[in-house]
Amino acid sequence: MRVQAKYILPILIPLVVMLLPVSAFPFETLTVMQQRAIALFLMAALCWVLEPIPIYATSVLVIVLELLFLSDKGLIWFRADAGTPEFGGLLHYSDIMATFASPIIMLFLGGFFLAMAATKYRLDINLARVLLKPFGHKPQMVMAGLMLITAVFSMFMSNTATTAMMLAILTPILMLFKPNDPGKIAFALSIPVAANIGGIGTPIGTPPNAIALKYLSGENLITFGEWMAFGVPFVIVMLVLAWVLLSKLFPSNESSISLSIKGKFLKTPKAITVYVTFAVTVLLWLMGSSHGMNSYTVALIPVAVFSMTGIINKEDLKKVSWDVLWLVSGGFALGLALDKTGLAQLMVHSIPFEDFAPELVLLGAAVLCLVMANFMSHTATANLLMPIMAALGMSMTSLSSLGGETTLILIVTFAASLGMSLPISTPPNALAHATGHVNSHQMAKVGVVLGVVGVALSFVMVWILRLVNFL
Repeated sequence: MRVQAKYILPILIPLVVMLLPVSAFPFETLTVMQQRAIALFLMAALCWVLEPIPIYATSVLVIVLELLFLSDKGLIWFRADAGTPEFGGLLHYSDIMATFASPIIMLFLGGFFLAMAATKYRLDINLARVLLKPFGHKPQMVMAGLMLITAVFSMFMSNTATTAMMLAILTPILMLFKPNDPGKIAFALSIPVAANIGGIGTPIGTPPNAIALKYLSGENLITFGEWMAFGVPFVIVMLVLAWVLLSKLFPSNESSISLSIKGKFLKTPKAITVYVTFAVTVLLWLMGSSHGMNSYTVALIPVAVFSMTGIINKEDLKKVSWDVLWLVSGGFALGLALDKTGLAQLMVHSIPFEDFAPELVLLGAAVLCLVMANFMSHTATANLLMPIMAALGMSMTSLSSLGGETTLILIVTFAASLGMSLPISTPPNALAHATGHVNSHQMAKVGVVLGVVGVALSFVMVWILRLVNFL
């Protein structure tokens, strides 16, 4: 029955919402378009939580259903009453389709090209080999090195790909421990923890960051370099806390371990092109718009260079994480529907948020996001919450004293990435759990502490940003 429910509910509940009379809703001015947007939102939420279909497929379905039922080029029977106040305004079909080619999608595509090229020409493995040398042979220091390298890679590569690579490096290290050594658990957990935390450091580190950038535009604009200015210090503090926590909970019985990562930097013309392009792209991102380009334009430079030189070929293109790009674009489309139909504003205005202390609203939003992110995809969580939070941030005047919309979006974004208490919370967690060296209870113990502490730290971060007049 439970299996059947996951297929029936995502269809039945939205269908009932679509067929209900407008008077059945607790909104006085609800339009037909807004009612359809509610049904679409519920369908997306149920599909992302229950996963009757892959989560990226849900995003594609969201875009298609918007084109059919909410756009000016949709099914003619669903726009017969367009133009009347009760119906509401139709969405322009090109705006919906543009979510597939949003600048944020291009930013991620550039990141994927950099990651693929780095892996193909062994830049990642060789960097890990070089960067681990200074950390010596003490287990705690080796773990610190592994966490630091994982976090740095996850800022520019997929968290999942980074975890898979680092776990491969970790496998021979784990064989150095005795069977019942708690240090095995610490090392196995250190990789997913560092990957989850490291992704917070840059706009391309994890999809929730990219989704947040969609709403941090105009006067709330945050550039690539500005994000790193507060994201990287946050990551460093969280890494130190995670390292201390893992060292205390699962201390190793070994006094020394020896590492052996073989390899050398390639010196072929293509490999050198990868090294130079990687360095130049990151440098241009860090320079902000001082050179006249934004981060989205810069992201397409490696795409062009690697395509022209054959570094990324036709076969490599098949390995691009298109599912992530589709997942993010579907979230943008859902946000577009909530925004342009006026539903997000209507939902926010229907709840007397002004009666609550702004600090309480921020805390409630962070806790809600953290809980959701532990049980479903971080990207799906951000996709669902971000449009509503953006509307709330714009309409709630009492939040302005705390940084307004920007503060709310940053708090929610960071909370989305801190949900890592269960094997199902993130792909890095699932990969680490699959090694057999860590169980769900141990993962939850670490994940809950880091999630709660991380949310508290994000409040400290925005307070500091307010003190320096960043927000």
